[in-house]
Amino acid sequence: MAKKRLFLVIDGSNLYHRLKELRKAKFDQVGFDYEGLGVLLAGRRRIVDKAYYEGAVREEVGSRKSRELMREQHRLIGKLIKLDFRIELGYLLKSGDRYQEKGVDVKMALDILAGAYENLYDEVCLVSSDTDLLPVVKKVREMGKVVEYIGFSHRPSFGLIKNVSEFRLLRLEEIKQFYKKMTPNRRSGAQLRRIIASSGKVSR
Repeated sequence: MAKKRLFLVIDGSNLYHRLKELRKAKFDQVGFDYEGLGVLLAGRRRIVDKAYYEGAVREEVGSRKSRELMREQHRLIGKLIKLDFRIELGYLLKSGDRYQEKGVDVKMALDILAGAYENLYDEVCLVSSDTDLLPVVKKVREMGKVVEYIGFSHRPSFGLIKNVSEFRLLRLEEIKQFYKKMTPNRRSGAQLRRIIASSGKVSR
């Protein structure tokens, strides 16, 4: 019997905050084992596409913090590309001292819907608690696709739980193995930008 084709969708910002809350300490997102997490979530299914969605960090003139955040994001993207992730970038809108992510949920929704219409997958594994995705979740289920919501036990989305085909709430005990320390990527920002530009896996 052929393995089910799986589309792994990761909402980067959502995952980052949930993992940071579980760890209850400074979280090194570059050192996190995303490949191991993907294997855990896939189970016996065959991953045919895996995409990571996040708002692109822009450097602000004179802002050391934005420069550091952009450098860290470039390191993360470089690592994910090596792990064969497709990167989809939205943008960050500054409001006062806070940033709001824009365009990311739209990109996720379009990819999920397009993949269903083109029959590129059998099941979609949604690592996001964004209830803005509920309309597309309902639509692709009507098309016969299985939608699995991956949330976290300490902060689940009950709206998604009620509307998906199945769900899984992760606990720290299940994923603490993926917090392992990894050797930092010491490539320069310029090198990473060249990797990202030449990969063909980054969309804005």
